[in-house]
Amino acid sequence: MHTLPAAVPAAPIVIERGASLRAFNTFGLPSTAQTLVRIGSEADVKKVVNNAELGRAPKFILGGGSNLVLTKDVALCVLKVEIKGIRLLEARTDAWIVEVGAGESWHETVQWCVDQGLPGLENMALIPGTVGAAPVQNIGAYGVELQDRFESLDAVNLVTGGTFTMNAEQCRFGYRDSVFKQDLANKCVITTVRLRLPRPWVPVLGYVELERKIAETANIRPDARHIFDWVCEIRRAKLPDPAHIGNAGSFFKNPIVSAEQCKDIIGRDPEIVHYLLDDGSYKLAAGWLIDACGWKGKSIGRAGVYERQALVLVNRGGASGAEVITLSRAIQESVYGRFGIKLEPEPVVI
Repeated sequence: MHTLPAAVPAAPIVIERGASLRAFNTFGLPSTAQTLVRIGSEADVKKVVNNAELGRAPKFILGGGSNLVLTKDVALCVLKVEIKGIRLLEARTDAWIVEVGAGESWHETVQWCVDQGLPGLENMALIPGTVGAAPVQNIGAYGVELQDRFESLDAVNLVTGGTFTMNAEQCRFGYRDSVFKQDLANKCVITTVRLRLPRPWVPVLGYVELERKIAETANIRPDARHIFDWVCEIRRAKLPDPAHIGNAGSFFKNPIVSAEQCKDIIGRDPEIVHYLLDDGSYKLAAGWLIDACGWKGKSIGRAGVYERQALVLVNRGGASGAEVITLSRAIQESVYGRFGIKLEPEPVVI
């Protein structure tokens, strides 16, 4: 008679007390989490929900920390999402479906897809953060947003512990917005994201910087690898590497205005950078507005505006979250005073 081997008990979750978050936010701001749990699987989320101590505690979901301004210590239970894995799930006639763990690096996922001959994400190369954070923010760059390449996601409810799946409509994507920043904020953990890369592939080349690359290289039919390389070159030329200069990428959303508002601003400032949207409204370049107000390269305390791109606020060394917020509010007041436009910050502020 053969007996089955004894079942190996599931590893318990590891709870860290008084954990420093400085290394977990790309701004490099000082903060301490009262409680931190590393999430390596869907099962880990369920263990947190079922834990007598943690189950009822308010939660904060932390991915790559690239869209975060920490102004104080965090009393919430911080769930650091580190779920890995990436694979081609399905090759349909109309699209490739790629399934990715929420803890994977977004840029490394884009690079993997390009390396595998799966085009469609190349315009969003070098966007910092994790794949699980991408739907929350509906990230985007150079004419492509996450919602344009989204199939579905899996998440775990932090009250019931149940797993559920959401499609694009249910995610309620908006400009740098989603249901995860509204009704579902910190109420669930995204564990898996499935990306839809359309076939046949059509390059998105409508931005000035990409058109300039085409002119410089005389490459009028770039493939996904060319676009990926171009986007990386463009972003590295004007955006600081968080490994060397603390920052959270683009700090403000590009404001959307009516055609009438845009015409009025152009009348006063003909050089303003603006883009016509499908609905007839216009997207204005927030970086241009900030630069026009004279903020590029300026600082308040140890927080400053990056010299090469006014849309990026940086930690010049030892900055506090309070200094970053003071600087951002001063910029908002300047832009509103000159243009009548209130800039909206992109990062989450705690």
